[in-house]
Amino acid sequence: MRIRAMWWLCGMPMLALPLMWVAASADEPAKTEAPAAKPAATAKEVEAGDIKLSVPDSWKQQQTTSQFRLAQFSIPAAEGDADAGEFYISPPIGGSPEANIGRWVGQFEGDGRELVMSKGKCPQGDYILVQLSGTFKRSIGPPIQQKTKPAPGYKMNGVILSATKDGKSLGNYFLKLTGPAKTVAASEEALRASFGADKSKEEKYELP
Repeated sequence: MRIRAMWWLCGMPMLALPLMWVAASADEPAKTEAPAAKPAATAKEVEAGDIKLSVPDSWKQQQTTSQFRLAQFSIPAAEGDADAGEFYISPPIGGSPEANIGRWVGQFEGDGRELVMSKGKCPQGDYILVQLSGTFKRSIGPPIQQKTKPAPGYKMNGVILSATKDGKSLGNYFLKLTGPAKTVAASEEALRASFGADKSKEEKYELP
């Protein structure tokens, strides 16, 4: 890069002040720095019964709060959400997919409730994805008391994974992600990735 100088003559005789500027010549283009690449998100492998999941490191594993949970995680709240999300995996301990979907739907108040269901295949088996949004009946106090408190603006993604290995059925595992709508929406891609789902290959699912 060449530096050019130009002298500007003032009205006073025999007095000159330097006026400097820098210009890039045509054969020396200005250089710009490329933006720094964002670091790739890291994940950790989790075994839950007969299935394996790969969850983001930002999902903090917790002590399970029920004997019917194989693993449990806290999901960081998205910007603007006051509460963190929760993700847990339950073993195949009974109940048909239809019965569990009905139970999940009942955990949201009917007024303003939205339901979308899809199905797909992943390396670990077939699955049904149930997406609910609206006012969640959030459990408070000991579960045995069955007390709930309305939590508007919540969302839930429930997965029924019919796990198989070597052609043998391992039963239905249940994956459930619940929390404020923005927090859950921000984690949907990671949820699918955790068990190897492909959204582009999913189809609409309807109860029989």
